This record gives sequence, C-alpha cells and structure tokens, in this order.
Amino acid sequence: MEEDANQFPTKELLDNVPIVEDERDELEAPEFQVEFLPPAAEKGADSGGRRPGNADADPSGRKTAAAARFQACGLRRTLGRLETLQEEKELLVRKTRGELCACRQRIELIAKQQASVAAEVAARREANNTASVGRLQVVSRRLCTELDDERALQSQLRATLLKSESATWHIAIQKGQLEDVQASAQEKEAAARKGLRAHAAEQLPREEEALKKAERTRLLRVRKAMLLQKEHGLRHQKLVEDAKKNHKIAVKFLKASLGRIREQEREKETGSQEHMKRRMDAVLALKNSISANRETLRKFQAWGQARAELAEQKARAQKEMILAQGGDAFRHLFHQRQRQELEAQNRAFEEQQRLRKQEIVGRILKEEAAGETRRKRQSSPTKATGRLTLRDETWGYISDVCEDRGTVALPRNLPDSEAVSPPRASQLLEANSYESVQGDSGSITREHDTLAEPEIPGLWKEDYKPNQVPKEEVDRKPVGGTKMDKDILARTMEQLRSRVTHRQVASGHEFKGRPFNSKPKLIHFKDFDVGKVYKKKITLINATYTINHCKLVGVEEHLRDFVHVDFDPPGPMSAGMSCEVLVTFKPMINKDLEGSVSFLAQTGGFSVPLKCSTKKCMLSLDKELVDFGSYVVGETASRIVTLTNIGGLGTKFKFLRASESCEMDISQSVAKTSSLFTYQDKGIYDKITTSFSEQKIEGNESPPIDMTSQKESGKLDGKKQEEGRPAESEGVTMSTVMTVPPNEEQTEISLGEVAEGEIGPFGSIKVPVVFTPIIPGAVYTKFKVVFKNQQCPTLYFRVTGVAIDVPVWVPKPSVDLKICMYDRLYQDSILVHTRSKVALRLKFEVCKELRGHMELLPETGYIQAQSSCTVQLKFLPRHSLPEDAGKYFDKESRVLEAPMTIRVADQIKPVGFTVHAVVTTSDLELSPSAVDFGHCTVYEAVRTQVSLCNLSLLPQGFGFVRLPKFVDVQPSDGFGTILPLETLQLDVIFQPTKAKEYNFELVCKSEINRCFKLSCRAVGVRPPLGLSHYQVKFAATSLYHTSVATLYVINSHVSMSSLTHSAPRVGSEDVPPVGPTTFEFLPPPDSPITISPLVGTVLPGKRCLVQVAFRPVLPTKLILQEALQTLTKEAEVKSPCKDMVTQRKNLRRQSSTLRLQGRDHPPRASTTQAAKLQKLDLKPSSDEYQAAQATLARSFQGRFDKFVVPCVVASGDTEDRKGTEPLSFSPHNTLYLELWCPAVAPSLVVTSDKGKTIFNFGDIAVGHRGIKKVSIQNISPEDLTVEFSVLNPSGPFILLTPIGKLPAGETQVLTLSFSPRESILARETLDIITKRDTLSLTLVGTGVASTITCSIEGDVLDMGYVIAGESASSSFKLQNSSALPIRFSMQLDSLSSSRRGKSQQRLPQFLAFPAQRTEVVGTQNHSGQSVFSVIPVEGVIDPGKTQDFTVTFSPDHDSRYFSDRLQVVLFGKKLSHQILLKGAAREHMMFVEGGDPLDVPVESLTVIPTCDPEHREEAEELKPILVTLDYVQLDTDMPAPPATRELQVGCIRTTQLSPKKTVEFSLDGAASLQHKGFTIEPSRGFVERGQTKTISISWLPPADFDLDHPLVVSALLQLKGDVKETYKVFFVAQVVSGP
Repeated sequence: MEEDANQFPTKELLDNVPIVEDERDELEAPEFQVEFLPPAAEKGADSGGRRPGNADADPSGRKTAAAARFQACGLRRTLGRLETLQEEKELLVRKTRGELCACRQRIELIAKQQASVAAEVAARREANNTASVGRLQVVSRRLCTELDDERALQSQLRATLLKSESATWHIAIQKGQLEDVQASAQEKEAAARKGLRAHAAEQLPREEEALKKAERTRLLRVRKAMLLQKEHGLRHQKLVEDAKKNHKIAVKFLKASLGRIREQEREKETGSQEHMKRRMDAVLALKNSISANRETLRKFQAWGQARAELAEQKARAQKEMILAQGGDAFRHLFHQRQRQELEAQNRAFEEQQRLRKQEIVGRILKEEAAGETRRKRQSSPTKATGRLTLRDETWGYISDVCEDRGTVALPRNLPDSEAVSPPRASQLLEANSYESVQGDSGSITREHDTLAEPEIPGLWKEDYKPNQVPKEEVDRKPVGGTKMDKDILARTMEQLRSRVTHRQVASGHEFKGRPFNSKPKLIHFKDFDVGKVYKKKITLINATYTINHCKLVGVEEHLRDFVHVDFDPPGPMSAGMSCEVLVTFKPMINKDLEGSVSFLAQTGGFSVPLKCSTKKCMLSLDKELVDFGSYVVGETASRIVTLTNIGGLGTKFKFLRASESCEMDISQSVAKTSSLFTYQDKGIYDKITTSFSEQKIEGNESPPIDMTSQKESGKLDGKKQEEGRPAESEGVTMSTVMTVPPNEEQTEISLGEVAEGEIGPFGSIKVPVVFTPIIPGAVYTKFKVVFKNQQCPTLYFRVTGVAIDVPVWVPKPSVDLKICMYDRLYQDSILVHTRSKVALRLKFEVCKELRGHMELLPETGYIQAQSSCTVQLKFLPRHSLPEDAGKYFDKESRVLEAPMTIRVADQIKPVGFTVHAVVTTSDLELSPSAVDFGHCTVYEAVRTQVSLCNLSLLPQGFGFVRLPKFVDVQPSDGFGTILPLETLQLDVIFQPTKAKEYNFELVCKSEINRCFKLSCRAVGVRPPLGLSHYQVKFAATSLYHTSVATLYVINSHVSMSSLTHSAPRVGSEDVPPVGPTTFEFLPPPDSPITISPLVGTVLPGKRCLVQVAFRPVLPTKLILQEALQTLTKEAEVKSPCKDMVTQRKNLRRQSSTLRLQGRDHPPRASTTQAAKLQKLDLKPSSDEYQAAQATLARSFQGRFDKFVVPCVVASGDTEDRKGTEPLSFSPHNTLYLELWCPAVAPSLVVTSDKGKTIFNFGDIAVGHRGIKKVSIQNISPEDLTVEFSVLNPSGPFILLTPIGKLPAGETQVLTLSFSPRESILARETLDIITKRDTLSLTLVGTGVASTITCSIEGDVLDMGYVIAGESASSSFKLQNSSALPIRFSMQLDSLSSSRRGKSQQRLPQFLAFPAQRTEVVGTQNHSGQSVFSVIPVEGVIDPGKTQDFTVTFSPDHDSRYFSDRLQVVLFGKKLSHQILLKGAAREHMMFVEGGDPLDVPVESLTVIPTCDPEHREEAEELKPILVTLDYVQLDTDMPAPPATRELQVGCIRTTQLSPKKTVEFSLDGAASLQHKGFTIEPSRGFVERGQTKTISISWLPPADFDLDHPLVVSALLQLKGDVKETYKVFFVAQVVSGP
C-alpha cells in the first residue's frame, strides 16, 4: 500500500511535464504570439499582476513566462491522464468485487455439498455399503481441495481489492493537488495577460512610427527600381531594334537563297517529270511493239506450220509416187534432205560473207579517212604515181577472200617478198585484232597501207606451207584436261592437303582464318632499276590459338627468275611469336610485276602479296585556267604555273602554244597481244579513228597523236597496269612533225624565260605567264606542255585576261535590288574602283525621271589613286512610279531598269551602271469583307472560312491582333506567312459567352504594320436546356461491339430573374417562361449511334439521363457484295472450263466497250452488280452472309467517323399536347452533340466454320451430347489474356477446354458441348473477354425427346399355346414420333448378365411367398436356348417412320408359365418400353385354361421323367382343375346375380400330321351339378384348330344351402384329340356378404 500511495508523486508529475508548443491554450491572443513579453510584465505576472513593469527589464522573464505556459499545458495533460487512470482503477475495483462475491457463493455451495456428502457417508456406513463409502470419501476429498482453492482465491481477491482502492484514493488526492496548482497557474496567466495588454498599448505608437519609416524607405527603393528598369528597357528596346534590322537583312538574303533553291527544285522536278514521261512513253511503245511482234510471231508460226504440213504432204505424195515407180523412196528423200541442208549452209555462209564485207568496208572507210588526214598534215606531202588506191586494193582483197581463192595477189608494184598467202576469216579477224596505229603518217611506208599484217613475219608468203595438223591430234584433250581429270586432280590435292594440315581447336573454339599475319602486309619494291638488287625484310606473327608451324612454299612461277626468298623455319611457334623472312628482288626487265609468296602452316596455307613497280613519270599542273582579270592597257601582270612530277622518272618538257608544232624524237612502242578481235576492241579502234577524223576539222586544237597518247596514258594510269606488260621498245625511231595553219600570234600573253627543260623525279618547275594588254578587249590563249616520254600525256591550260582603257570602273555594272514594295526604303552600296595613279573627281547622276524615287549619295566625290570608294544608293518607290518612270518601267512585268551615270573629270566617256528592281504592292485582301455568323448558342462555336490573298510578289507575315475573347482564328492562332500571290483559307471561330447581339471588327496586321479590317456580326443564344457534355469521344470499339457513354440534359431555367442566373434568351429577345422543356435528338439515319431516350421532358432545376451507344457494324451492301463475289467464285469453280473461257471473252469485250464509253454513260458492270445485289436476298442468319461478314471483319483496317447530332428544344411537356399537335421547336435553341467514333478490327476472330459466331448444335436427343470445336485467332499485335463468361450451370452448354492466354497471331481451339436434359430450345451467349474487346459466341441447340409409340396395348404380348417343340410368331410395331432418327436395341431379361448375378444372390422363386415373387422371367427351355426371340435386335428408326418387330415363341417342353420381359433401349442407355412376353406349351393339341391355380408358376430344376402310357393315363385322370364361385348376397330385397366363371377349351394349331383335326370335349355329371345350383353351358362340343371355346359356369345357391359350409362338388372333363385327357374339375361355391 505504501508503494501504491507513492506511485505518482506530485513533484514528478509537475517536473516531467513535456514541453509541447502544439498544446497551447486556445484562448491566447494571436498578436501575443509574435511579440515577446517585457521582463517587467513577466515579473508582474509572477507576482500576481501588481504592476506592468519596465520595458527595459531583464529578458530572462520571457523564458519564465514561456515555461509557465508550457507547465500549464503539462498540468492539463497530467490531469487528463490521472482521470483516465482513475476510471481504470474504479473499473478494476468493481470487477474485483464481483469476482469476490462469486468466490464467496462458490465457497458456500461447496460447504453445503460437503455436508450432504458427509450425511450420505454416514448413511452408507450404517448400511455397510463399503463401495459407496469409498466413492463418497473421494468426492469429499475433492470438495475439500476445491474449498481450499476458493479460500486462497478469496484472500488474493481481497488483497487486490484493497490495493486497487488504495491506488484510487491516492489518485484522487493527487488530482485534487493538481487542480489547486492549475487554479493558481490560471490566476498567474490572467495577470500576465493583463501586463501584456498594457505593454501592447505602449508599444503601438512606436510600431506605427517604425512602419511609416519603412514605408518611406520602400517608396524610395521603388523609385530607384523604376528608374533602373526604365533604363534597362531602353537598352533592351535598342537591342531588339538592332536585332530586328539584322533579322530583316538575314531574312532578305535567306528568302533570296530559298527562292533560288525552290527554282532549282522546280526545275529538277520538271526534269524528272519529263524524264518519267519519256520513260512511260518508251514503255508504252515497247509494250505495243511486243504485242505487235507477238501477233506477227503467231502469224509466222501459223504460216510455218502450214508450210510444214504442205511440205509433209508433198513428201508423202512424192514417196508414194516413187514407191509406185518401184524406186527407193528412203534414199531419194535422204538425198533431197542433204541437198536442202547444203543449200541452207550456203545461204548462211553467203549472208555471213555479206555482213563481213560490210564490216570490212566500214573499217576501210575509216582507215582511208585517217590516212587522208595524215597525208594532209605532212610537211611535204607527195603522192605516189602508178599505185592503186587503198580502196581499190582492199576491194580486190575482199573479193578474193569472199571467193575462197587459193592465193591472193597483191598489186603488181609491190615486191614479191611482200606477197602474202590468203588467210581464213578467223585469221583475218585475228590479224585485225592487233593495234597497228603506230606513229605519224609522215614516215608511213607502203607496208603500213596494208589492211592487215601477220603476227609472225613470212606467215602469209607464197612459199609458206601451213602446218597440217594430223587428224588424230585434233581430237586431243582440251587444255587443262577433261572435267574428270580436273575432279581427280582436285580430290588428290585435297587428300594431300588434309595430310599436311589439320584443324586447330582450343577451348572448344576452332581457329578459322589466316594463321600468320605479315608486317608489312604488302611487299612492294618501288621505282626499281634493272640490274640492281633490292632486299626487304618481313615479319610473320603467329595469329592462331596455340603452337603452329610455318613452311615456305615459294613464289609464283613468273617471279622465280627475279625474286628469291630466304627463310629458315623456326620450328614450333607459340601464339603471338614471330619470325623474319628476307625477300631479295633482282630485276632483269623493266616491267611491273605482281604475285605472292606462299607459305604453308599447320592449319592451312597463306600468302603474302608481292608487287614490283617500275619508275614512272607522273606529271600535273597546279591550275588549268589562269585568269588575270581586268588590266589597263600598258600595264604588265605575271602569274606562275607549276609543273609537278610525283613519279620516280624524269623527262624533258616544253611549254608551247596550242597552235604551235614541235619536233621531238619519239621511241615508238608497239603493244603485242594475243587475244582475238572483240567488239570492245573494235569500239576502241573506232573511237581512235573518229578522233583522228575530228582532229582534221579542228585546226587550232592539239594534234591527234597527243590526244591518243593522253588517252593511252590515262588508260594505263586508270588500270594501274593490271596486265603487267609495259610497252616494249622495238628500236623503231620515227620523227613526228606537227604543223598548224597560219594564225596570228597573240603577243599580249606570253611565257617567261623558263619554257623548256628537264624535270627530275619528284620535282617541280615554276613557269611564269606574262600578260601585257595592248588593245582593249578580252584576250584568250591556250598553252600545252609536251614531253619527250610518250607515256606522259600532253597537258593543257588556258590563260584569259581583259584589257580596258578606262581607269575607273564598277565591278557590278548591274545592281539588282530584287523585289521592292511601294513606300519602303531600300539601300545598297555601289563600289567604284580606279587604276589611275592620281586622284579623280567623280560625279554621280540619276536620270531625271527617277530623281523623285532614287538617290545617289554623295552626288560628287573624289577617289584616291589606285583605290576604291563606296556610293550609297537609296530607293524609295512611290505609287506614282509607273507614271514617272516612263520607258524605264514595264507595267506588265513591273520591272524597273534605271540607268545611272558616273562622270569622271577630264574624261568624255562616262561610266554607267544599271539598277534593276521589281516593284510590287504590299496589299492583303480579305474575302468576304463582312461575315455574318447568324445565331449561335453559348454552348457551341460557329466556324466560317475567310480567304486571305497576298497581292504582293513577296511573302508577307500577318497576324490577327487584339482579338476578342469569343473569337479565334486558326490555323496558328491567326499568325503566319503568306507566299506571293497565294490565297490562304482561314477559319474564324465564334463562340459567344452571352446571349446578345455582337458587332465587332477583326484586324489583320501585316509585318510592315499595315492593317486590314474584317467586320463581323452574330447573335448569341442561350437555350433553355443544356448538355453535361457536348463532345463524346468513344474508345476504340471493335466491330459488332458496343460502347456506351452517359450524359445529362439539364434544365437550369428556374427563375425569370436574370440577376440570379443567366436567363435563356435569343439575342435581346424576352426570356421564355419557366416550365417543363422538351428535347428531341435527331440522329443521322443509318448511323451506328443509338440514343436513349430520343425524346424527353425536363422539369426546371432537374436533369434527364441520356445514354449514347456506339456499335460499329459493316454496311449491309458491302457484305452482300462480298457474298456475291464468293458465290460467283464458287460458281466459276464448278462451271466447265469452256464456260470460263467464254465468260472471260465476254468480260474482255465488255471492258473494251466500257473504255470507249464516255463519262455520261454509266458502266454496265456496276448496273449488273447492283441488279444482282437487289436479287440476292440473304438473311443475316444465313451461312453466306455470316461468312462474308467474318471475311470483311478480318480485313477491316479501322475507321473513324464523326457525327454531329442536333437536339431540338421546345417549351412544354409532351404529355400536355392535344392529340397530334406538335410542339414548336425553335431552330435557334438547337443543341449539338459531337460524337467521335473510332472503329477498329476485333482482336479475336473465329477462323473455323467460315468465321461464323453463331453455332447451332442442331437437334440433340435428350440425355445425349453434341460436340463442336471453335477455332479462335488473335490477330492483334500483342498477347492477350483470355477470360470467359460464366455459362448457366444448370444449362445444357459446357465449355470443355478453356484457355488462359492467347499469343499474338496464334490460334486456339475451344471445345463446346451441348447436353440437353429435356426437350427445349436452348440459347446462350459465351463471351470471350480480353482487355481490348469481347468476342461473343452464340450457342444454339434443340433438345429433342426421343418418343416412340408401341402398337401393343398394355405392354403385354401373349403368344398363347404352342405345341412343345414348335414355334409361333407375333409382330408389333414401334413408331418414331420425334424429329430425330433413333437408334434402338432390343434386350431380353432372360439374356441379361445382371439378372444372373442377382438370381444367384436370392432364393428360388418357388420357395418365396406369392406376394414376394417379382421375377418376370418364367420357365425357360431345358436346352438352354431362349424361349423368346425378337427380330431385329437393333437398328435406327427415321423420324416419322415405323419399324416392324417379330417375336418368336419356341418352347421345348410342356409348361404354362413361359414368360420373359422385352426391353426397348434407345441410344444404348434410355429405357423406352418394357413388354411382357407370355406363352404356354403343351405336348398335345388340346388345352384347358381357367380356374384357380393349384401350383407355383416356377418349375423345379429337376426334370420329371416320362411314364409309360398306362401310368400316364392314370396320371392324366388325376389332373385337377379348381373353380371357385363366390355368390355375393346383397342386403337389399332385390335378388343377386349368380356367381359365374369360365373355362377355355382350345385346340392348338400345329404343323404335325394328326388323324384328328378337331378336339372334342365333354363334361360329365352336368345333371347332378344342376341340382346343386350349377349351370354349365355347353357341357360338350368341338373345337377347331387354332380356336378356343368357352364353357360358362354359373351358380345360384339352392334353398337348403348352408351358409357356414361351402359347397364342394366335382365333375370329369374329357378332351379327345390326338390323345385323350381327363380333368377332374372341383367346383367350390360359397356365399359371401356384400359390401
């Protein structure tokens, strides 16, 4: 208790209070939270608020006041915690007291139990019941234990209760103490607040003074900031103006550049279009030509076939004629065919000779022209006399060759040694293939005039006998061997290589590539000299993965005489190791060589390329044109031309004019080749001869030999001497003399001192060119550089200059100001140069017509000696320029050409230049000039188009400025640039904000600050109704899916006052009355939009929900067209080929006819197709329609439609209309709803069954199942997660194979089943749901009950009596009354396997009571075969048909209890009918039935043996028949009817032979029976075969009948047939009381 009392000491509660600023007193004034308390006020608060204190007191008082506030907050929180703790303790006390009371009650109860147990123990002891006493003692001990536990618990609860009460008292004491502390703290706080108010009253004037001072300071800073900002703005404005000026200048040049670029692009586009047009024309011409050639070819083929047939007929007739004459027809025809082939060969040979002759003649003509040119260029031309011309010689040679003469005699004046033997045609071509153009015509001898020369001297002489090749050598193998030899060689080499090399594999990677790398990669010997020795070292680095070997194979065969390789194999080399190879080159010939050095590594061979280059002379000039520019007559200028040799061979050079000739020793080389003359060589030869002939015409150009050498050297440099065979000198030295016709030498341009000399290897020579103008004008001279080395081409360069006689000139004689606008200032600078050595005075003049528009500043000036000056040109065109300029201005093209004059002092001739400009206007034209928007609601915008035309020749920037808030101009917000003479269509969008009349102007301002106005007017309308959304954007919706959007029609017109809300009105008209308002949506027809409701009424202040549905579908016409095309294709496939050909011909004729028809005549095909579509009546549920629809859906590319649905509004309610009176809808109050409807292709499509989504299972029998498989494909570009809607769990449809994911482009198969449980038409929808859309499959099926009607009434078929061992048949019918074919099977219970198992588990039927006998299978045959059989056993009954069944009864012994059950089972599971089959068998032909049964219907398993006839007769006499007759005695006075019974006597129809055909029966003792009240009719008679006769028995009780004792009498019934049977009939009669 002491600890509980000290659990919450007061000091600890007060000292440990946390300081939390958020828990301050809410009553504190907000202004005091800003200012600090003065020390005096704090002291006053601490002392109870005695005085305000001093403001300059110690600031530590502030902390004390804050601590006091924080302490007060802590006190409040501590009090709250104490109250909570007190409540918890009180609750604990109440709970403990309750437990203590319960414990006391349990103690009392246990005490009572102990007393009762003790009394019972005493009683049991007195009764000496030891067992009970022991048991009761155990109970007593247990009660004692429980009593002790309860008492211990009671003591604990008392202690706990005391502690809790003590803690509660201490908490109450502490709470009272804290409340006292809190009261004192509140008093202190009130005093502190009073002091604060006093301090605030003193502080307020000081604060106001400080605030005024701060305001003055702020105003001063603002003024300074405004001044700085103004200065900054001025600087910024100046910078902006400078930037604009620079921008305008840049834009000017940019526009000019863009104009030139656009012009070039237009020219290029025009050229490309023309080129394309020419190509198209060529293609069309080629197509027409091909068509014509095909037609011609067909004709020729037909003619050829006709000729072949005719020739065959002739040959056949000739053969018959020869055979008729007795000759050998085969031999004759063989000779004839040989003659025809020989004639064809002769004709082909003659044609070949003719073509060859034409070719040679053409070549001769070119050669003769070249010869004439060379002869005319000779210095001393001489003509030989007595010689035939080259033409005559050639013609004679050609005629001899074409006539195949043995020898060809050359002209007589040639020596005999020059006679040649006639070559063949191939030899002639081979001879002509060598290039024989070898030098100048001045040294050409008689041998050079010959057309061809032999490759080997003396080859064409008469005494030369060609080598006759033996016939056996002609058939030798080709060079290189046959194909089989090459294959054998390749296989052998491959085997050899495989033995030497092998694959290298390291770390699972096979090395592939070059095994060794060479440094350098190319062995190149440059600029070598013959006879010297050159050596180079190369390094081979192992580039494989592991150790490798290297072996030298050698160099190529053509390099072995010059190249030697020294290589010491280093042995195994690790990866990255290297070895050196020394290559020695000793040139013997001056010729370029190329080849390679081959090595063999362990992983394969490799080679290092080798190249040897001779010294060459490679010359070039640094410039081809030297332009001196303009110089005054008498001055001298010089330029330098540099000749550079970058080759290793030097040569002599000489600079000459192009018209001069030179004589140099030329070492002429003749190239030797061994190739045949090809068409390419012929082309080169033709080019050479053509150039020769062209040089004859151009007199001032370079000689042909120079050009030829230049071309040849160019070819050698371009090919880099790939053939490797430089021209070899043959020592033939010839002198080339070049002459030019006499021409005046131009001495104004001359060469310097160094004009010829020798240039060394890798050197350069500078040659000066001097220009000394003598006569004013342009001077042009062409120079050439010739070289002694004929492999160097002749180089050319040109020199130009202009000689003038005026010292002052203008570099730009034509100043183009481009395009200028009226009233705009344009400036340009004119640069003036002078060559004079003294200063000159210049005067600038403008023609008097343009002085009001153009000005040159300054008008007079001085230009210093040999310098330049600038003149400022200002052009400000006025609108009067066309009239003022006169002849200088073209009004049509608006081009100004103004001549300007510069007059030089002391000079008569002035200097002129011209100023060109195109002057245009800056007007912009708006059309129309006024726009009327009409009536427009505040919920919509009206758009109208305005044309803006630029009448200027320059592009102009424009913009619509200061637009009202309710007007917008698009595109680009009304700003842009308009091109010259362009017309732009601008959209002016007006959206009113209020219902009033609008009149305003739109201002379009150009970039030169010109304004053009457009006046506008409109009427703003606020309708009585509004829409929550005026624009609905549907999501992308798949075909045949639905997207729904919701909006509201709102009636906000609730008051006539326009102050509370915006009242609806039209312009300035009156406000309509408040009331219900009707709306009606008018969707466009045939649109995929559905609005619900279309018509409605909205009360004031209410709103109406409207749903808009978008369901994209394919047009019906498009689907019908696709279906028609599909049906047409199927019909074409089925139709015969002839019909197809005929139809194609008809279609071609129709198409050709349609091409000729004009636009006024509609095509017949479309009319026919429209008629077919009208005739084609396909229902949406038809297969063709659905297949076409699925095909189009798969190929659907998407579609976007935008619909605007008007909503008309009228005042009033639709229900208040009288009859059919329509509401008055105002056209001005119409609302418009804009719908954006994007349609996309479905992501899932059905690929099976032609894409149909309706799956009809057809008619399925109840209890059976139908299966359908549906293939779906994902045609979207992404994988889809598939979900399925839930089918009816109790329904007949089941999804057997659901899927979870369908990848893009893949197809999955769904298996659906239909299992009807009743006869019903079932229809369900299976939704395949993805994140993109939903595919709905409609499942339809019909459950049909299999109903069968049986012709047997009562389902019992009695076969009657049959003689044992024979059989009887009976038939019945089953009719199928359902709509399905039914499969049936007939089953007998006697043959059922389940019956056998059941019969083994039960007692035999003859041991059971009659009431328990339920077995329908009776007596069976002893042989084990079934008694009954049915045909057919199984089959199918078509709908509405009938099936006949035949039941055969075949017993094998005598019994009356043959029975069986026939079950009709449908579809192998459903039991339809159960027919009970009954029959009886007798060993003889007579039988008696009727009476009461005296035996069990089940026979014993033991077969009764047959007796002899004597015992049998005794047994037959004892056959009993019991007939019981019950006479019902009624209580009424009326007599009761007699009791009656019947016996049936029958004769069995049999196939056995029997002496008696009938059965005779007789009942003895009828008279005695009659005395006892029995009446029997008839008592005897006859029964035919197959018939039965009834014996009626009736009984009336006689008068002496004792009711207590039944009457029992007997009589004998005898039957006589094939045997005699006697039955003893017992009649038992009794009287029973009636009901």
